[in-house]
Amino acid sequence: MSVMKQHIPSNFPCNAELEVDKISNLPAQIVDKILSHLSLRDAVRTSVLSSKWRYKWVTLPNLVFDNQSLLISSQDQTFIKNKIVNIVDHVLLLHSGPIHKFKLSHRDLQGVCDIDRWILFLSRGSVKEFILEIWKGHRYKLHSSIYLCQKLIHLELFNCLLKPPLTFSGFKSLKSLDLQHITMEQDAFEHLVLSCHLLERLTLMNFEGFSDLKIHAPNLLFFDVGGVFEDINFMDTFNLAIISIGLYVNPGFDKNLTLGSAGNLVKFFAHLPRLQRLEVQSFFLKYLADGKVPGRLPMPCDELSFLSMRINFNHLDECLAALCLLRSSPNLQELEMLARTEEQITLRTVANVMEENYQNCMFNQLRHVKIAGISGLKQELNFINFLLANSPVLERMTVKPASVDGAWEMLKELLRFRRASVQAEIVYLDP
Repeated sequence: MSVMKQHIPSNFPCNAELEVDKISNLPAQIVDKILSHLSLRDAVRTSVLSSKWRYKWVTLPNLVFDNQSLLISSQDQTFIKNKIVNIVDHVLLLHSGPIHKFKLSHRDLQGVCDIDRWILFLSRGSVKEFILEIWKGHRYKLHSSIYLCQKLIHLELFNCLLKPPLTFSGFKSLKSLDLQHITMEQDAFEHLVLSCHLLERLTLMNFEGFSDLKIHAPNLLFFDVGGVFEDINFMDTFNLAIISIGLYVNPGFDKNLTLGSAGNLVKFFAHLPRLQRLEVQSFFLKYLADGKVPGRLPMPCDELSFLSMRINFNHLDECLAALCLLRSSPNLQELEMLARTEEQITLRTVANVMEENYQNCMFNQLRHVKIAGISGLKQELNFINFLLANSPVLERMTVKPASVDGAWEMLKELLRFRRASVQAEIVYLDP
């Protein structure tokens, strides 16, 4: 008996066509969601899925040109530069609709004049987030049209030269400003911070052209700074909650400070009543120790729960400044201290002087302590003993020495210290 072949009408869609139809007929919000999770390069490649997807990508509100989106396999810098310019030009030419985010960051990107055109193009729209990172070459002078982008909420610049026009009155919507490896004049920097009234987050790293950090920002919540500067002043920063600050050079001391006048420590905390988290990095504790160091701050840091300090235990004034901060933080829960090795000549022995100051101080909320980089000096061990004896709710102290030399003797000494908390454990980490 012959087997009859089943006849399939030619107009009946095959499985592949059905799948294409499903992709083509996805709701617009689903398509937008899919595209938002793809790199720009992959989003453009979706144009081959079907005729309905061909120009879906041209309405993307977020344009990110980075190493993932710009895959260029060449060592020829001229070729790389031309390729990047052509890709960005092509995308902007075909783009339709608003651009909310524009990011240009490629490892081979240099400051080219074409960036001026792109910024000018964006200034005519409603860009809210602008990120420009120039990884090679000299500082790129930021085109003046960037200061016309009044819808900006986030501005992030790397390796740029900023010269705002005299008519610039600030970014009225800006909430986040990230400036790294930038050059800017002192007056321009002060005016920029002061005129961005909604600013909540400020990051400054490796800057040139200004050395006096005057931070006047009533809505500022987060401040991260690292670089070379001479002074820092906070004004009207009563909402500032998180600070990480590093001074990258060893500061000199101002010998002209009048005897009895407030030093840097009191001045620094005068406008920070709501500080919750503080990281003192590099040489900044030495800056804070300049001038008169009180036993306690005039106004306690009642909301400070996390404190991290890089400290030279051989420097008496740094140790006194650290002790002042601890005494002034009644609700401190976490403490990190990283020892900084530095020679210091003093007429009095640091260990003996500090022992006189370890009086009448309890850390009733302190639960976690990390101490790293120590070498077993008497003043270091005395400080650890002081913390253990005055922290009744301490749960864990982690100690990591700088080297293995004398580590075993240090551990035996640590285990002999009396602990105010019955549940406190000492965790020793190998260097």
